[in-house]
Amino acid sequence: MDSTQTWHIVKHNTGNCKIVPSEQVRDDDTEIIEKWGPFASQEEAIARRIGLIRAGKCQPV
Repeated sequence: MDSTQTWHIVKHNTGNCKIVPSEQVRDDDTEIIEKWGPFASQEEAIARRIGLIRAGKCQPV
């Protein structure tokens, strides 16, 4: 894996949040209603997603 890979958390209109590589995030994607990031590692994105779920901003998958 490339060490410069960054990650985003994206919230879809269903309320679920997914962790995706930054190159998969498109600004013109109409299914994405909110996004957070970029994060330096997938582990950091996972920790942030847990926080968003606890705060009620995302639904677990």
